[in-house]
Formats: sequence, structure tokens, C-alpha cells
Amino acid sequence: MTNILNYPRLVFIFAFTACWLAALLGGFCRVKLRPLEEDEREDFGVVQAAALTLLGLLIGFTFSMATGRYEQRKNYEEAEANAIGTEYVRADLLPTTDAAKVRRLLTNYLDQRVLFYSTRDGQQLRQISTKTGQLQSDLWSAVQAPAVIQPTPMLALAVSGMNDVLNSEGYTQAAWWNRIPVAAWSLVTVIAICCNWLIGYGAHRTTTLLFVVLPLAVSISFFLIADIDSPRGGLIRVQPQNPVRLSQTLHGR
Repeated sequence: MTNILNYPRLVFIFAFTACWLAALLGGFCRVKLRPLEEDEREDFGVVQAAALTLLGLLIGFTFSMATGRYEQRKNYEEAEANAIGTEYVRADLLPTTDAAKVRRLLTNYLDQRVLFYSTRDGQQLRQISTKTGQLQSDLWSAVQAPAVIQPTPMLALAVSGMNDVLNSEGYTQAAWWNRIPVAAWSLVTVIAICCNWLIGYGAHRTTTLLFVVLPLAVSISFFLIADIDSPRGGLIRVQPQNPVRLSQTLHGR
């Protein structure tokens, strides 16, 4: 099933439509059902201000969650490139034949990791995942075999480095799966709709500009949060700068 949160533009359209309709509904209730009395407006203003303050806090909290996850993905991208580069150097600790094999596999593995960061195609991503898993098995076998035959502290460093390479991929994948919970999105959406209803209900008259400002502001905020939180669907994405630079270095040798 398609997840709308992977498409920030759809989030913007949905949020603007829902909030705008909520404001119109509030205006309809004010006109057709029960308009506010003048002596009720002061108390209503307190409730309206409290609800808008709560909405602002929730949007700020959700934005903080999105930026924290974005920074985590950036940190793991850098850590993964460092782990691969370190293991490429430690391959010198292996026997000559095994060292050459490990370097070749690491170069191919790095190419797959660069594709992982840059692709948006679901089918290609599944192919990358399959190739990555196979390369991980080959890499572990390439360092395990000589370490079993001749278990020395020097070979143990190569094995430890390969373990870091494999672990770093798992940490990266976990960070890309770590998204803002749907429950948090649901909560902030409900509060936003209620606030827009209050704006419509508390207005003295129905005006297009008044009923558009808050829905537009909320939908832009939702768009930005969804864009940062979406690893592949947004405009703001983690670029594989460190893996690309390392790949260029390794291919240049």
C-alpha cells in the first residue's frame, strides 16, 4: 500500500484541503447553527489561542523529530564510508590473494551502497538489497577463511573491521526505517483541523484570505516535515558524499 508520507507534495495537498475545509465548516457552523455571542468571544479567544499554541508546539516537536532523524541518517552515511575505507586498508593484513579479493569485493560493495543512497526506484532498491546481501556473505567468507586457518591478532583486526562494515549497513538501514510515527502525524493533523475549525467559527465574517492563511501555513509546515522525514521521496535527502568520494578514490587506484 502506498504511504502518503513518502510523498511530501501529497501531504501538502491533503493538509491544505483538510484545514481549508475545516475553516469553511467552522464558518458554516457560525452562520447556520449558532453564532457566537459577544460576551462569549473573550472566553472563545482564550480557547482559540490555547489551541493554536498547542498546534505550534506540536509542529515544532514534530519538526525536531524529523531533523533528528535526518541528522542520524547523515551520521551513519559518514560512519559507513569510514568503516569501508578502514577495512580496505586493513586488507593488507590478509594474505596477498585474500587481500586482493577483499579489495575487489569492497569496491563492488561500495558501489552498491552508493546506489542505495541515490535510487528512488523500488524495484532497483530490491535488486540492490539482494546484491548487497550476497556481497556481505562473500566479504565475510573472504576474511573468515584465512582467520580460521591462521588465527593471529593481525588477522583479527581485519575480521573486526569487516564486522564494522557489516554492522554499519544495518545501522544505516535502521536509521532509514526510523520515521516519525503515524500516531504523531495523526495527533498533529487532528489538532490542526480543530484549530482551523475554531478560526472559521470565531471569525466575524467569512473571508477568503482569512480562511487560507492558517491552512497554507500549516500545510507548508507539514510539507517541510514530511520532506525531511522521507529518506527517498523528499527534496531534502542525504547525499552519499562520503561514499562517492571514497568510491572515486578506490577506483582511481
